[in-house]
Amino acid sequence: MAGRPSIFDEEKVLNKATELFWTRGYEATSLDDLLEAMGLGKSSFYHAFGSKKELFEKVMDRFVNDAMHRLAGDLPTHPQPIERIREFFREIADTGWSRHRKGCFMGNTIVELTNSERALCTKAIRRLERMEELFRHYIGVAQQSGELKTKEDPVVLARYLQTMWNGLNITRRIHPDPAALRPLIELQLQVLY
Repeated sequence: MAGRPSIFDEEKVLNKATELFWTRGYEATSLDDLLEAMGLGKSSFYHAFGSKKELFEKVMDRFVNDAMHRLAGDLPTHPQPIERIREFFREIADTGWSRHRKGCFMGNTIVELTNSERALCTKAIRRLERMEELFRHYIGVAQQSGELKTKEDPVVLARYLQTMWNGLNITRRIHPDPAALRPLIELQLQVLY
């Protein structure tokens, strides 16, 4: 027997859940907070999402898939993939103040859940590793084509970029001004020449 059809816009309620989790974190967001923000009753919530943990996993997947698809989709067709990676980092400075204040969704998740929700933390780690793998691949390609002159190990450079990403997502909370962020980003991007 099929369940009742959803009478809500799943995209909209997932956007609301994402915003709440991103702003407050997993543990500080209660089921009541989610129900209120999403405009759902308990039975609709459980029917559609199962549990808070399952909803969070869905939000993580959706969040990372959106971000990764943009970058992964751009890199193979960009005439200079390393320049696209540089642009990816430069875009951090140009995001709005409210996004600066929230930092990186996956990084926040790892920091928050390392000691309490290891399974969710591990999923967040895997998602950031996908970004690191993209960096590693295109660094290697750019070294072979001559676009990138450095002979540094692509694995080390990719991990450096991941470290840079994590650090910038904290720094932008401290210095949310694009004029303050741009020179920091450019200085760190010197490894990609």
